[in-house]
Amino acid sequence: MSYSLLHVVHLIAAIAFIGTLFFEVVILARVKSQLGAATLVELERAIARRSRTVLHWLVLFVYGAGLGLAWQHRQTLANPFASSFAALLTLKIVLAVSVFLSFGLVAMLLRSGRMTPALYRKLHWAVLAQMFGIVLLAKGMFYLHW
Repeated sequence: MSYSLLHVVHLIAAIAFIGTLFFEVVILARVKSQLGAATLVELERAIARRSRTVLHWLVLFVYGAGLGLAWQHRQTLANPFASSFAALLTLKIVLAVSVFLSFGLVAMLLRSGRMTPALYRKLHWAVLAQMFGIVLLAKGMFYLHW
């Protein structure tokens, strides 16, 4: 697959991935307090079912294309401190792995029944902050030089 196509797939999937989390953390969290208990339970179930399906596909595309892009830069990544581009790309990859592990932690806590609403909110805000960091690093790779 060409670099350009991988880049576009990665970008579109990342936009959708971040947008989904942004909606859940910033918009939906505030709306929940305005709903009745029965409506809230029904809404949460419906959104959870749909977002699980969508997020699995988005993760596949964003990380799959990301691996393809990283492969294209394997020479650069071999020496991560040789240039500003390499350092920022390495940091971006570290944050992307951190996001992946954070979602794995959320899944494990949900399955084990140890997830609390407060912890859920904190983890989602942390992941959103990491994603914003990834976006800033992605832009910085092409504009910051030292």
